[in-house]
Amino acid sequence: MTDPSIGSLRVKGATLHYEVRGHGPLLLLIPGGAGGAASLDGIADALAAEHTVATYDPRGMSQSTLDDPEAEQHVAEHADDALRMLELLSPGKPARVFGTSSGAIAALHLLTAHPARVERVVAHEPPVVEVLPDACEHRALIARVQETLRTQGLMPAMAVFAAGLKSDGDTTEPKAEVKLPPQAAARAERTMANLPYFVGRIVPSFMSYAPDIHQLEALSDRLVLACGQDSRGELPYRSAAFLAGCLGTELLHFPGGHTGLTTHPTEFGELLREAFRA
Repeated sequence: MTDPSIGSLRVKGATLHYEVRGHGPLLLLIPGGAGGAASLDGIADALAAEHTVATYDPRGMSQSTLDDPEAEQHVAEHADDALRMLELLSPGKPARVFGTSSGAIAALHLLTAHPARVERVVAHEPPVVEVLPDACEHRALIARVQETLRTQGLMPAMAVFAAGLKSDGDTTEPKAEVKLPPQAAARAERTMANLPYFVGRIVPSFMSYAPDIHQLEALSDRLVLACGQDSRGELPYRSAAFLAGCLGTELLHFPGGHTGLTTHPTEFGELLREAFRA
């Protein structure tokens, strides 16, 4: 494992912690959920053989601190943070960008807002539920999650959220947890610390985001929408697949489910490398 160089970047309202490894064209990795830069370690080292790989903690997560801890979060602001990273590390030259989950939503906005700065985006399971015909049901889910968080606390809210993400008609008990690699298991404590912020601030903002479909259609030659092989029918998969259908593009399938980059890092990283070679 390569020791990355570590830095901090001052942006409007926050200070971002970032890590850089490797040599070659810039590849910016944007984490999702309650994960930070460390959640991408499993794929970053392999990708660094061909790229300068940059990872970072999104504002408010892990080591990226907010000036105002109570500040509302907005997709456009998170995408602007990604733009600042590109300007710092790849000034004047379009870069490659990968985002997963909420990070994929930020990557989509980055592409539409600043297309000149982006060579290609791979967006893995962005939960852009506003594109779906039944978007109103998912707005109600988000409202239930927030009310549960307010009245019952974090873990009951997480249970409501997890149930809402499952496949339509899926009434099975949760599957046994996949045994994670040791490094991934060691990150669990930090991820848990990020959960209140993720559920309370990121989920309501990001899952109410409506992408600019016409702009994405015009830029579809630079966009790869991807999903996990094991995620079929789940809400993030449905959202990404529906968006791909709107754009008339094929959906790329990665190993594992929504967290495939953690559970299958070697295979995931190799397929991602191929996606940027294409």
